[in-house]
Formats: sequence, C-alpha cells, structure tokens
Amino acid sequence: MKRLVVTADDFGLSLQVNDAVEQAHREGILTAASLMVSAPAATDAVARARRMPSLRVGLHLVMVEAWPTLPASDLPDLVGADGLIRRDMGRLGLDLALKPSARRQLSAEIAAQFEAYRATGLPLDHVNAHKHFHVHPLIAGRVLAIGRGYGMRAIRVPREPRAVLRAAEPGCEPKAALDIAPWAALLAVRARQAGLLIPDRTLGLAWSGAMTPARVAGLLRHLPDGLTELYTHPATGAGFPGEAPGYAYAAERDALVAPDAITAIERAGAVTGGFSDFS
Repeated sequence: MKRLVVTADDFGLSLQVNDAVEQAHREGILTAASLMVSAPAATDAVARARRMPSLRVGLHLVMVEAWPTLPASDLPDLVGADGLIRRDMGRLGLDLALKPSARRQLSAEIAAQFEAYRATGLPLDHVNAHKHFHVHPLIAGRVLAIGRGYGMRAIRVPREPRAVLRAAEPGCEPKAALDIAPWAALLAVRARQAGLLIPDRTLGLAWSGAMTPARVAGLLRHLPDGLTELYTHPATGAGFPGEAPGYAYAAERDALVAPDAITAIERAGAVTGGFSDFS
C-alpha cells in the first residue's frame, strides 16, 4: 500500500512561503507543513493553518541559521552577532560535544520552540528540523526526550533511495544528499524505540530547492509501497529574509499544483495525509 505525506518546510518564514503553502494545499497535493515558530511570518502562518484544518502542521525546529525563540542573551554559545542561530553547523556540532553550556542552551531552546508551538493550539502532526540538524546524535537525544512531553508522535528521518531518483529522472546522477547516512540510521533506530512513526523514505533531499514539476511528477509516478514523505520548499517568489540562495521556490510551488502531480497520485492509488493520519 502506498501512503504519502507531501510536506512544505519553512512555513512561517515569509508571506511568500505562506501564500504558496495555502495555494498548494487548497489547489494541489500539499498535505502538511512544518512551522518555524519564531520566523517573521509565523503569526500569519498560524492564522492560515487555523483556517485550513485539513492541513496537517508540525514543528520545524530551528537549531541553525535562523531566528531563535529565546532571547539571544540566553544563548551566547548558539547565537551569532546578527541575533540568528549560528550558520557554522560543523563547528556548532563540535561545540555541542565539547561545551556543557552549549548543550544546556540547546535543550532550553528546543523546549522553548515546543512550548511556542503548543501555544498556537495547533495539533502537532510531526517534527523535523531546519537543515535536518536533528540527525546530530546529541541534538536527536534532546529532541526525542523533550518532544515526548509535548506529544510528539512522528519525526522525519532523512533517508532517500537513489533508485527512486534514477527512475524519476533517467540518466541522472543525483548528488549525495547529505553526509548523514549513519546518523539517519541511528535516528531511525532511536525513533522506533521511542514509539514514533517515521517515513520509510524521504524524497526531496538530493534535489532540495530544485523539486521541479517534472521531478515531482516523476517521483510520484515511481512511488514505492510504504510510507513516503515528499518534502518541498514552495514560495510564490524569492527576495525575503532567510531565503536559501538559488532555490527555485516558485517552481516548487508550481510542482505542487501541477495537474501531472495530481494525476500521478491518483494513478498510483496512494493514500495521502499527514503523519497523524497514518499513526
């Protein structure tokens, strides 16, 4: 049986993102969105989510390169001079291993983001993280421990089979998605031990920021059995704070409302929804 969650990350990052999420859910195949609780347009995103109860919303934890929820003064090891959580993931990961103070600040920030999400009153469909930083073993342990107290029931495990990409785009040589394969496998084990629902595979890693209509439709035509999460970064346009350079935001929005994508899901016989619909 094919089960499919189609997710938009960075919900709340900008009005352009929020507009695309709403359009893709109302007119297309989008079933879920991951909320950045302290991003500039988070309040607008929550208001839209309340008007769209069929959209399953989860928490997009921010632990790198974006706005913290706690005051920057409470996070001296994590936040840079610009007031954003640091961009240097490698060094930040090392600091978390070496500095007890950094780990305490991280735990406090994760809890604050869960608390901010709870304050929205929205059901918590799933949890994932900006840049997939939750696969870091030290971060994963804190997310799993803290999330339990906030009703976390599903978490993204970023593992993408190369065979599906090659079937979707014959002749392609997809780049390595991330150097996280062992960490993702460890996260899968820990999540299952915690009783959480995880996808069998996550599509959108190698082509992050380039999930064009042709690629999305191709992936959906070759959808394997089991639970698949296909995640995207839609927006109606670029030019907003926090955007990722080079991302084809509008093309990813177009992919979610394209007739070919809608038809591909129908022909695959896939059941769509959020993680909470399959738990």
